[in-house]
Amino acid sequence: MNVNHILLAEDDPDFGNILKQYLEISGYKVTWAKDGVEALELFEKIDFHICVLDVMMPKMDGFSLAENIVDIKPEIPFVFLTARKMKEDKIKGLKLGADDYIVKPFEADELVLRLRNILKRANTFLSERLEENLVRIGQYTFNPRRLELKFNDELEKQLTEKEGELILFLFNHKNQLLKREEILKKVWGNDDYFSGRSMDVFISRLRKYFKKDAEISIKSSRGIGLEFKIG
Repeated sequence: MNVNHILLAEDDPDFGNILKQYLEISGYKVTWAKDGVEALELFEKIDFHICVLDVMMPKMDGFSLAENIVDIKPEIPFVFLTARKMKEDKIKGLKLGADDYIVKPFEADELVLRLRNILKRANTFLSERLEENLVRIGQYTFNPRRLELKFNDELEKQLTEKEGELILFLFNHKNQLLKREEILKKVWGNDDYFSGRSMDVFISRLRKYFKKDAEISIKSSRGIGLEFKIG
């Protein structure tokens, strides 16, 4: 049985130690880094399944660390931990592609539950995309295995796993009006405020990715949902 390996980046020694022990008791393998630079060095050497990143860390903050992680392995899910409740921080985390944003203090059980749900969705999507062949979307080609979006056979964008999952779901329901809640529950696992804002950020990205083909659009119906229109 494969055990999910977590990269925990947390500079508070007491909190980090407690969190590491709790995650291990919950069945995860945990490698704990005390700052952002150490975390990045570990990430470059070890194959992790998910990252739990404190925002405020010495040497390299969690946001900068996440940017580096996405450059190296865009498909890996990650979660931010922060003691701050600033709206700007949440938006920044969303734009980086965070799967969740948890404000301290929080119950360890809550973190474990969120990680479990994120990993379950990631593993489900991995199984789905490994079964998918190349997907033609207008003048674009989406490769689910490699998470590549090409325009006229030229690489347009190396996608994150969340972007790939959203594209695949929208394409499989193309030219249909989908309720926001339906998309959120399938791709994000819940339809809370954070997930809703996250989806808005990702939809804006997809609109930019597909803008070269005038036959493709993502139409919003206020208060209802979205339609991925092709042709």
